[in-house]
Amino acid sequence: MPRKPLIAPIRRVVIKIGSAVISDKNGLNNEQMDRLSDNICQLRQRGYEVVVVSSGSIAAGKKDLGITGRPPTIQLKQAAAAIGQSRLMRSYRSAFRQRGENVAQVLLTRDDLANRRRYLNARNTLMTLLEYGVVPIINENDTVVVDEIRFGDNDNLSSLVSTLVDAGLLIILSDVDGLFDKDPRSHTDARLLHEVERISPEIEAMAGVRETDLGTGGMATKLKAAKRATMNGVATAIINGLTPDNLLHFFNGEDVGTFFIPATARLASRKHWIAFTKKPRGKLFLDDGACRAISQSGKSLLPSGIRGVEGTFDRGDSVCLCDQQGKELARGVTNYTLTELLQIMGKNTSEITTILGYKYGDEVVHRNNLVLSEQSEDD
Repeated sequence: MPRKPLIAPIRRVVIKIGSAVISDKNGLNNEQMDRLSDNICQLRQRGYEVVVVSSGSIAAGKKDLGITGRPPTIQLKQAAAAIGQSRLMRSYRSAFRQRGENVAQVLLTRDDLANRRRYLNARNTLMTLLEYGVVPIINENDTVVVDEIRFGDNDNLSSLVSTLVDAGLLIILSDVDGLFDKDPRSHTDARLLHEVERISPEIEAMAGVRETDLGTGGMATKLKAAKRATMNGVATAIINGLTPDNLLHFFNGEDVGTFFIPATARLASRKHWIAFTKKPRGKLFLDDGACRAISQSGKSLLPSGIRGVEGTFDRGDSVCLCDQQGKELARGVTNYTLTELLQIMGKNTSEITTILGYKYGDEVVHRNNLVLSEQSEDD
């Protein structure tokens, strides 16, 4: 399928730039950053709105701490990021200003997007920057982030940002040419996949595992990001960011990298937020009747169908809905806290007020706040 007709209507693009693309063992590669910035500015001149998700702060700052390779502790990663983030932004600001473009720094943690109000605030900020012709440069806030609120990698962050700003296209710039059917480092007959219609388990198995001293994301994380984005109707491409002008080649319709065709049915923004952005805080174990009602009949979850709970969660948190063997069926936002559910699970809705003295509603998880697992995936 020709790419050009698929990308021609797109006007808003998220470009993720990996650490391996803009840095080396000595820190930031300013010459490479300048080339990529020039490509992005050319896209802006063509009428595209561009949001950049950029790694590189840790790579830019670790040398000052005497670190070679990947920092071994969270504290050293945070210290390196604190040093390097300003350098990263200074390089982008200089490169874009020389070409008459403005940039803005936006630092995020998963907590910022897991909270619906902060999610909308982040969206409003980014939309305003785009409206005024400013290119947002987004990175995870590594100086304060801990495991519980990490995105995990900027591939994941870029897929969430593409939904946050209603982008039509996500481009992941890497140090490889795209997705191969086998590891090209060890198989000379490895074949580059130029187009993927659906990211099946067979496609995911091709990714393997790969980590470097410069970044945390291998091909597996890029595929996961592509899957999330395409499920929400966002076309995705993985291309080699080290190849000069590859961004422009892609937008000219040339057959570079791997192109992932988006799903035709776009997951609603709130449902995508529940499925992919809001991290589950617990599990609810359901009887067979409740499982069928949710997965087959499109019903809400009532307390009578709950047989067990796990985790620590409050009202408004995301929880996994599982059968009694632990298989996840769906994710949703709970109307009741753990303490409340321990009292009302297995009970009829008519008993809620009698037991608690109040009631937020008959449903523990309303259908409107629930996403089936075939629309989602495990974190």
